[in-house]
Amino acid sequence: MHKNKPATLAAALAFWVATTAQAGYPVSPMPDPTAPPACHDEWRQQQDARLKAADAYLASQQVAYRWFADFPFGLNSGVPFLVLKLLPELAPEQWGGKDNFLEAMGLFRDGRNPGYPIALGIGWTGLARDDAQGAVDYASFTCGGCHIGRVRLEDGGYRYLDGGVNTQFNLAQYRVRVVKTLDKATAGASGPEDKVRRATAAFLAALDRVHAADPHYFYKNYSFAGRRFDAAYEQKQIELFKRDAPAIVGKFMTIAGLELAAYQDLLAKNYRGFEGPMVQGFGGMADATGISTSFAYAARKAQGQPVNPDLELPPSPGLTDFMVVWEQGKRRAHWNADHSQLVDGGGQWNGNIPIPIYRNLAAELTIGLGADTDVRVGAFAEDLLAGLPAPVYPFAVDLALAQKGKALFQDNCAECHKPHNGKVYALGTDLGRARVVSEAIAASARTSFTTLCPTGKEVVLPPEGTQVKPCAKFDGVSLEDKQYLAMLDPKTQDGYNALPLGGVWAQAPYLHNGSVPTLYHLLVPSERPKAFVKSRLDYDQKLGGFAWDAEKPGEGYRFDTGAFPALSNQGHDKDIVDGNKTYRLDWSQDKAGAMALIEYLKTL
Repeated sequence: MHKNKPATLAAALAFWVATTAQAGYPVSPMPDPTAPPACHDEWRQQQDARLKAADAYLASQQVAYRWFADFPFGLNSGVPFLVLKLLPELAPEQWGGKDNFLEAMGLFRDGRNPGYPIALGIGWTGLARDDAQGAVDYASFTCGGCHIGRVRLEDGGYRYLDGGVNTQFNLAQYRVRVVKTLDKATAGASGPEDKVRRATAAFLAALDRVHAADPHYFYKNYSFAGRRFDAAYEQKQIELFKRDAPAIVGKFMTIAGLELAAYQDLLAKNYRGFEGPMVQGFGGMADATGISTSFAYAARKAQGQPVNPDLELPPSPGLTDFMVVWEQGKRRAHWNADHSQLVDGGGQWNGNIPIPIYRNLAAELTIGLGADTDVRVGAFAEDLLAGLPAPVYPFAVDLALAQKGKALFQDNCAECHKPHNGKVYALGTDLGRARVVSEAIAASARTSFTTLCPTGKEVVLPPEGTQVKPCAKFDGVSLEDKQYLAMLDPKTQDGYNALPLGGVWAQAPYLHNGSVPTLYHLLVPSERPKAFVKSRLDYDQKLGGFAWDAEKPGEGYRFDTGAFPALSNQGHDKDIVDGNKTYRLDWSQDKAGAMALIEYLKTL
């Protein structure tokens, strides 16, 4: 990003880190792998070195990390924070336990930040607002909701995967449960005005009840960067909410209904016959382009404006797994000779958003906050993710076998899965996600990105007030009159990038749609299961992937790859012949080679 003065995020650390120890990133505990003594010691040393390097990186990026993990996408909009925390009071059957009611949609408590008053993945505007008590707090999702995951260790504890995937986060379930909660609160209402009246009364009654029992019910006396969300802060928020409760609740109800209606419009066009499972949702997955475009479509439709689903909604289903976002520097594009195009890099599954700040804004805009989207979140994320290390494999590795796998990798995989490879490949996988952006949607996206963040837009980054222009330049070259680079021509991106494989062990399940449970099944396509369990946190150390066998107990949901074309587990399953060179993708006739490759991939 372009900065108007030499101060950088690093320059702000001394103050920020000193005041954020409560919400800091502690040193990771060492795993206790069991392996033959020589390999055990050597691999443990490698683990130790990488864990320390990751901790050092995050310590140097505490400002950016906290904005990534905890700060909301919205400046002044979203879900009223008090209303959000009262939902389980109105319909406890729709939500999780009292300690974390959002576990019902797959958000979890971050054990590294025990005082945080809500699940990881939700932030509120009071964290970022200049005047702490100047307005009602609104909550929205954070980057961490999708992009901080977990793996369960052998001792039952968790390793957090910063920049990874929360394989349990289910956005569809959240939206469905909100509407069901409101339906319960407004049952028997005679019309829209009566619904707002009943819902407002229900929220106010619940508010008075919980606050009388606990003056810290909403914010838990949380403190961050010198800002205290104590009983006085909470009382002020209650006063602000009560001052305009009917309007606040009414707007929340309108948006909640619109979000669900928009999703149903998307399903009616692109998921016919599969609407039921899509309404239930899939943990760790979303049709982000569809969600983003359908909200604007439904809003116009609700206002009585003419709409055309064939033009305004995606041409194909785009349901995919969330992406890991560590080591983004390895996907960074560079300018061609005349600075007219960006080459050898990209973003998203098919490389269609090559400039990192626009890639981050695309993710933020999925929530539908429009002009109220906080560009600072995207700017901090760009700084953090460029060098965020991939997580080290936390279990034992047979380094002798891994060394054999390394040679196989270099001969068969490295040519494509290398840094700064901007090519797209069509290797038999379902191409719905690659084709989800039409020319009309791409044009609209370019306008949205560059309107929200034009080249002259300046934002002020806390805590030192550093002034930056996040969208002014890319690698020193002005982005003025380069709107076309905000999202590339869809015709040039008809396939998927071969991504760098750092932390590939934690990227399971595999392919863009998460249809292949383990590295073994990726390499031995003849044994790919038609159905398996997704969203488990235990790890299959032998096959290289999260636990997937439905016959074994555990959390998660059944995923049927034959239920809908977008879920197909076909692809990346046939050898590639390029001249005199054959790149092996199907290791069915050399399973020993496959196991060696898996052992090497664990070390990346």
